[in-house]
Formats: sequence, structure tokens, C-alpha cells
Amino acid sequence: MNCELSELQLHAYFDGELDAVSAAAFETHLQSCSECRTALASEEALRASISRANLYERAPLGLRRSVASQLPGHPAVTPQPVRPSWRWLALAASFLFLATLSWQLLQRFNAPAQPPAMIAAALDAHLRSLQQGHLADVESTDQHTVKPWFDGKVDFAPPVRDFANDGFPLLGGRLDVLDRKTVAALVYGRRKHIINVFVSRANSEDTTPVSGFSQGYNWLAWQNVGFNFCAVSDVNPADLEQLKQLFLDH
Repeated sequence: MNCELSELQLHAYFDGELDAVSAAAFETHLQSCSECRTALASEEALRASISRANLYERAPLGLRRSVASQLPGHPAVTPQPVRPSWRWLALAASFLFLATLSWQLLQRFNAPAQPPAMIAAALDAHLRSLQQGHLADVESTDQHTVKPWFDGKVDFAPPVRDFANDGFPLLGGRLDVLDRKTVAALVYGRRKHIINVFVSRANSEDTTPVSGFSQGYNWLAWQNVGFNFCAVSDVNPADLEQLKQLFLDH
């Protein structure tokens, strides 16, 4: 610079280090000095270029702590929160997806199996029979009265037995419809409980399940001597097994 003002004063003005009086005097000087205006514009352009170049780099946390510890009274450096990597986020999302899928599969496997159509119809028929006046079309404890009653009403002769001596007294019988098929319903008692035994002609294609629990009732299905049997009641499964064995033994 050939200006009478030193370069140091220009830099002091540029960095905001002059007091108010000196800064005002330098600004008055700039109005008449093209050299100082050019030099000041060059400094401002250089600062803008450096700023746009993003050359600033944050010091590592360890270095900042080291410098801060050597400055008396300087507040501790606050650690910057660590942002999780996208890879970790993806991994966490994968674990969450697998956990949700596993839970859904577990719920599906643990859910009680729905009974087939014939069994579901037997459960509904059992519930209907418990309504007043629907339990039996013929009320009798005599198997020789109940068995002939079915003659001409179904195209088979249901095996009617009285098991009163074994704790399953015959109470009567009726006609019912299961899955659009007319069946014979034999009614038995068991310690103040009602057991319906539905009897129909067995087909070679019939594949009935063994037992189950649905709608608060136990059911037990079996085949014997050309008939399908399905016993439904709120008694325990052991009682139904005992009744089944009585049918098989007689």
C-alpha cells in the first residue's frame, strides 16, 4: 500500500478491532482513498471465498477437551450426540420385523383349531337342544321304546343303549339335522349334565377328528359298526371317553 495509512490499520478495521472514533475516521478516509477501498474489497473477497470453500473442520472431541482443560474457568466441552449409522437402523428394523413375524406365527399356531363343519353343526344342535322343549322328541329311559321310535324316520337303525348302571342313563331321543343330513340324536344324563350323541350312517370317505373343545363344550367323535358317533357335552373329556367305550363294548 502507498497510502499514508498503514496496512495494519486497514486490517484492524477489517477485523473490527478499531474503536468507534478510529473506525469512523477510517471510513471517512475510505471515501477519498481508492487504494484502501480496493485493498478492503480484496480482503472481503478473500474471506468470502474461504467461507464458501467449507475449509472449517470441527476439532476432535478429545482435542477440544484437552484444550478446554488448559483454559482456567472455561466450561466443559459438551459432547455432541452420536447419530446412529443407517446400517444399525436397518439392522434394528430387521430385528423388529422378525420379532413381529414370529409373534404372529406363534399366535396362529397357538390359536385353537376350528372344528369341521359337521362338528360345528353338532355343537349348534347341542345348544338348541338345551332350550326348553327341544331336548327329546321321545322321552324314555327304555331303549326298547326309543329305538323303535326312529323306525321310518331315518334310513338306518341307530344303536340305542341304556347305560344307567354305568352312570349314563338314557333320557330319550330325537331327530336332528347336521350339515343338511338327518341324524339320530340320543340323549344321556351324567351327574345332572346332558350329553347328546349324534348318530349317522358312516361313509368310506368320512374322516372325522377324534376330539376337541369349542364354545365351552367338549366333543368326541368316532366310528364303529358302520356308524359315525359324535358326543357333545360340558362334562369332562374323560366322561365322554367312558361313554364311547360303552358304545364300543355293547
